[in-house]
Amino acid sequence: MQQDAIRFFFERFNLTYSDIDNLLGAALLRGGDYADLYFEYRLSSSVGMEEQIVKSATKSVSQGVGVRVITGEKTGYAYTDEIAFEAIKRAAETASYIGNSLEGTQSYAVNATPNIHNLYDVETPVAALELATKIELIKRGDEAARKFDRRIREVQSGLADEIKYVMIASSDGRLTGDVQPLSRYSISCIADDDGNLQVGRSGGGGRIGIEFYEDEQSPEAFGHEAARQAIIQLEAIDTPAGTMEVVLGPGWPGVLLHEAVGHGLEADFNRKETSAFSGLIGQQVASELCTVVDDGTLPTRRGSLNIDDEGEPTNRTMLIENGILRGFINDRLNAGLLKNQRTGNGRRQSYKHMPMPRMTNTFMLAGQDTKEDIIRSVKYGLYAVQFGGGQVDITSGEFAFSASEAYLIEDGKVTAPVKGATLRGSGPESLKRVTAVGNDLELDQGVGVCGKDGQSVPVGVGLPTIKIEGMTVGGTKA
Repeated sequence: MQQDAIRFFFERFNLTYSDIDNLLGAALLRGGDYADLYFEYRLSSSVGMEEQIVKSATKSVSQGVGVRVITGEKTGYAYTDEIAFEAIKRAAETASYIGNSLEGTQSYAVNATPNIHNLYDVETPVAALELATKIELIKRGDEAARKFDRRIREVQSGLADEIKYVMIASSDGRLTGDVQPLSRYSISCIADDDGNLQVGRSGGGGRIGIEFYEDEQSPEAFGHEAARQAIIQLEAIDTPAGTMEVVLGPGWPGVLLHEAVGHGLEADFNRKETSAFSGLIGQQVASELCTVVDDGTLPTRRGSLNIDDEGEPTNRTMLIENGILRGFINDRLNAGLLKNQRTGNGRRQSYKHMPMPRMTNTFMLAGQDTKEDIIRSVKYGLYAVQFGGGQVDITSGEFAFSASEAYLIEDGKVTAPVKGATLRGSGPESLKRVTAVGNDLELDQGVGVCGKDGQSVPVGVGLPTIKIEGMTVGGTKA
């Protein structure tokens, strides 16, 4: 992957090692502590079906180089859409103005630095498939959803994919690269029962090849799941509001952990002391049952990377261990300012953006309890299986999330499905109220997208079944 990426840029754009050294020298012309060049070439496509007709098909290419210069806490950044020596040099000279010295800073001659990971050795990436093959995949999901129940009225399905080549050169002499495949299948359906309209959604993917949709998660399985969710909601009753025990199901409900806790563990928020976790390293911030990690090294996962967008190998980072806060998610800038180790979490949406500390795959480790025992322990509460949208305040940790699939628990049994359930609370406080953690850890199926400061990146989330006491549930029942 690394050599393929470096060869791609050198041969396609007629670059040499000497060119890279000279461009880094131009970036440090006015001084600075560090400089890097981020090269990106991305081929993206998507196809969508609605009303059993292919309504959209797109294909695009984007390319460019971002140049960054760091001086203390200050960062200069410029980019160019043209991968050519003179264009990159102009961007480097623009970024260099952040320097504050009359003399330049030395840049070491770059050499290829071997990658230690090979997490997505895909033989046939989805991006290499013919359009007809992609259309057949979304048709299969569409047909499966429609066959599930006669009340399924509308189905929308789509497949998006990309192949991205990246190369990062830095003034400390490192040169590394990666070829990153990515694919996501999505399907949604509307069920209609005499005007009662309900929606179900499903999908999955990752840094995978076509075999994923044949062996692991088929379009038929996604179509079936989306239809199942929509049909269940037709029978749902209004959610009772109040404070109660809440059981979160495994897998995608980990998005609550990602939003309500994960963002607060990113180093930039903590360096600026705007996180609810600021200054709490070594202290109890959660139930002793909770251990939370961020791991960018899981093979083929959507949030995984061989290297982050600063050329650093990804890692498995312990964030919370048995309830104790152990560390933060770091990029180069914040790790340096906080005097911490880099964790391989410097990420960016594209060459047009500066990297920042971002999550990869963030999840809670499994515990000892079974899901059945956890549910049996609840006299009256809510069982949330799937989540829709949500929002969180990083500073306070306050969150609000809507559950797209949830059920009542009565006398230790899952009973009626409910609609309109909203979970409210504080991320840190909710972690302290975890009273049971299941042995059934699951990661999401590969659909997560995380937004921060106007940038979106693919991520993964995960959770075992957990029980939280005294949680506020907003409902629709009068």
